[in-house]
Amino acid sequence: MSKVPSTVPRRLGVPEVRARKGDTPIVVLTAYTAPIAKIVDQHADIILVGDSLGMVIYGMENTLGVTMDMMINHGKAVSSMTKNALIVVDMPFGSFEESKEVAFRNAVRLMAEGGANAVKIEGGRDVAPTIDFLTQRGIPVMAHVGLMPQRVQAMGGFRAQGKDEASANEILKDALAVQEAGAFSVVIEGVMEPVGRKITEELDIPTIGIGASAACDGQVLVIDDILGIFDEFKPKFVKRYANLNKDINAAIEDFCSEVRSGAFPADEHLFGTKSTAKKDAS
Repeated sequence: MSKVPSTVPRRLGVPEVRARKGDTPIVVLTAYTAPIAKIVDQHADIILVGDSLGMVIYGMENTLGVTMDMMINHGKAVSSMTKNALIVVDMPFGSFEESKEVAFRNAVRLMAEGGANAVKIEGGRDVAPTIDFLTQRGIPVMAHVGLMPQRVQAMGGFRAQGKDEASANEILKDALAVQEAGAFSVVIEGVMEPVGRKITEELDIPTIGIGASAACDGQVLVIDDILGIFDEFKPKFVKRYANLNKDINAAIEDFCSEVRSGAFPADEHLFGTKSTAKKDAS
């Protein structure tokens, strides 16, 4: 049997992610489309095809309307254009709560049809049996505790969690439960900084923070937020590294102006004109 050449890149695997606990910080970014995924793949360790696509791609008020078909299609787009990062795809609202068996079937679809290397599930002790069921059957699971967007209605909105000792302890119990169930990592979202720090110290698996703590083993942000494309609102934990919304608007404004003035298209953008005839013929 011939060996795969060492020059062929290999995706980051689940064991490598686990091994980074307390060592090299893990960089996680979302991507939902092939062109963006190709760029992100050159830099991030993990690409999350998040159900946040419902808001940033489809203009939904929250993530509750995201479907399995959406996640599969966007997962397929991202996985097809990447070769380095571990691809994690969100299990959308309603895809895993009914039963462990339903969760398994949907997780299999995300991997077989959507190209996921792992799936992400929101929840703590309540979903631990489902995580155990999936991991026992070979499906890697990234867990998600703290602020859970799929439960935004029950939580009373996008509010920071763990503000008192009792609620902080509940989040810690959730994190310990998903670890015990077999999750290879856990996203901690929207919690008070000491809570994120405490969970990171207590867990043996990597923690990925988003509005949690700098002590987390990695950090994740939505690509549209860091690029300044999505500007409906800006969560406290977001840092904008670019303002592409402004640049995109300027480019579109220039295009519209040139079309209306007749400046575009010019001869060099057309076929068969006197100035381009020789080039077109070749």
